[in-house]
Amino acid sequence: MGVELSIPIQTRSIRMSVNDVLAKSLADSLNKKFKDTNKVAYFLDGSDTTPTDIKEFISTGSSTLDLAISNKPNGGIAVGRITEINGLESSGKSLLGAHILAETQKKGGVAVYIDTETSVSQEFLEVIGVDMNKMLYLHLETVEDIFEAIDEIVTKVRESDKDRLVTIMVDSLAAASTKVEMESDFEKDGWATAKAIIISKAMRKITQMIGRQKIALVFTNQLRQKLGVMFGDPWTTSGGKALPFHASTRIRLKNMGQIKDTAKNVLGMKCRAQIVKNRLGPPLRHTDYDMYFDRGIDNYGAWLTVLKEHKLVKSGGAWYTLTDQNGKDHKFLSKDWEELIASNDELKDYVYGIICDKVILQYKDKLGIDDVEFTDEVIGD
Repeated sequence: MGVELSIPIQTRSIRMSVNDVLAKSLADSLNKKFKDTNKVAYFLDGSDTTPTDIKEFISTGSSTLDLAISNKPNGGIAVGRITEINGLESSGKSLLGAHILAETQKKGGVAVYIDTETSVSQEFLEVIGVDMNKMLYLHLETVEDIFEAIDEIVTKVRESDKDRLVTIMVDSLAAASTKVEMESDFEKDGWATAKAIIISKAMRKITQMIGRQKIALVFTNQLRQKLGVMFGDPWTTSGGKALPFHASTRIRLKNMGQIKDTAKNVLGMKCRAQIVKNRLGPPLRHTDYDMYFDRGIDNYGAWLTVLKEHKLVKSGGAWYTLTDQNGKDHKFLSKDWEELIASNDELKDYVYGIICDKVILQYKDKLGIDDVEFTDEVIGD
């Protein structure tokens, strides 16, 4: 967005200090020993590119969710990592994933949609901004076929254009069966364990494969309720523990209610995104946004919510007043907010800077035991 921020962007500083002599010797020896494979020994001082480096970020379509995940401006989900989007039915999982595909195409990347539910809406994908002429759509039924397809895609990208951004979305893992289950009778049970074993084996391989590529892998998954759980988190996800373990970011979506017009027609829904696991920034944060059926995520609406929460806009009746960096007042109705921001790049950059100031978590103060609150709440599997 070309935003000039008033907060320092956290980047890894390059220290020119001399590496420990023994550690340097060990690194040289190990890299020589494994010379037939990729480099294995590094120093995390910023002097070298390592497998832990985030190559790029892809927006989710929601600026506040991007900030909650990456905790830095212009962030989002990480390229080279696995992201899981889970939630109950009708919580907006596929819609959020579609936004990620659209943002991938905006960056010149290739979007791959692997559908196991046979319920993808071409019309809605187009409304969100996905270019249907350039999106690759795969209809697969089993987890074996899904991971074989991912393996093939990653291999071909590596051979042909390894610098090309690719996002693969699997929608959804919960709906995928196994080949043995597809061929069995309905009366038989116990295939969940077989599915978990296959996913676990595949995840170990796929995680290493995409880690060195400009490939983002996104899974949608369904929440299942644990039976007989009285304390802690009552929810789990389909497919075992492999995906939760290997995913760098897990986003749990919750439908917070419907959005209706004055005639009581349902226009969309209010969504809450909880970051239940995060290796890119602070975990256990959440953000709210509105999802409309005719255009997707209301990104700028979430900006106005943040401004209102921090009392950075004045309200009088139905009117709001925002004072910009030059001291100029902008009066508007809530229905005109998106047009006001979208038509003024300078004001948009200024407001985005404010949003970053308020949403990015900075550990400034050292807190004592009397300054924090302890709860029994457990989030995540």
